[in-house]
Amino acid sequence: MGYKVAVVGATGNVGREMLDILAERKFPADEVVALASSRSLGTEVSYGDKVLKCKVLDNYDFSGTDICLMSAGGEVSKVWSPKIGAQGCVVIDNSSVWRMDSEVPLIVPEVNADAIVGFRKKMIIANPNCSTAQLVVALKPLHDAFVVKRVVVSTYQSVSGAGKEGMDELFSQTRAVFVSDSVEGKKFPKRIAFNLIPQIDVFMEDGFTKEEWKMMAETKKILDPKIKLTATCVRVPVFISHSESVNVEFEKPVTADEAREILREAPGILVIDKHEPGGYITPHEAAGEDATYISRIREDATVENGLAFWCVSDNLRKGAALNAIQIAEVLINRKLISPKAA
Repeated sequence: MGYKVAVVGATGNVGREMLDILAERKFPADEVVALASSRSLGTEVSYGDKVLKCKVLDNYDFSGTDICLMSAGGEVSKVWSPKIGAQGCVVIDNSSVWRMDSEVPLIVPEVNADAIVGFRKKMIIANPNCSTAQLVVALKPLHDAFVVKRVVVSTYQSVSGAGKEGMDELFSQTRAVFVSDSVEGKKFPKRIAFNLIPQIDVFMEDGFTKEEWKMMAETKKILDPKIKLTATCVRVPVFISHSESVNVEFEKPVTADEAREILREAPGILVIDKHEPGGYITPHEAAGEDATYISRIREDATVENGLAFWCVSDNLRKGAALNAIQIAEVLINRKLISPKAA
């Protein structure tokens, strides 16, 4: 007997990716339902070799549904996730609303799968921020071996992190530059075509942006509250995949060779690290892939027990859709849920 899965926000970038990954991984679902707002009623979305017609979230009864993959934004999740959970359906939420709730597990399966057992308090499990997800996958095996003290990370985040509107804006602005039209912007505070924007999300009182704060707070909750982390998050003119330049200070001595071998054996990671032109991974190559790629591993002599590396991952997959489905797989594999239909 398979599971019944609902995907909320099925017409968005992440929602469509969720449907693709459910089919790719042959998720044990007898039925998959695509849900969206009323304006998307009847919109067709692909699920493997099938086509699903979107139903309206407001009218849907979740009492017979086992898992809800929620990717419709924070305002929708804030209202609907508790209602869905109250009907006995586990919500795996991709927004930031529930991440820092002490009664909601914040899960990256390769890092803290054991923490998932707390989901029954609210029947909600949170997916981390896309830039946090790939970072903690990379830090976890190194933390286990050498104990992370401090992290300094600069991110280079693709426009797909801002949704379809972000991707459309990069495309339209790039085209406008080439044909000498006026460059118009709505989604981003500055022009994104052939440019970098050192702001993602709103500014906070201390001068950091909310995106940077998310990385700090979520890393502590997922990995270790003792870790000190500072981040600078930058939007770059790339369609898919986030990149990160990471400097780490450890409690124990570490060499680049030791780190490289540990990372090669770690789940969810592929190390591509040759000291030659092109011997590293770029965002273009990571797009459409499930792994978190690590390159440019080297010792940082400016601090005691320091290491620097380059980290790239598809933000729509590991940063969102894939991680959510991996969480659902943990629930099933650990027999934490069973199909209602059974």
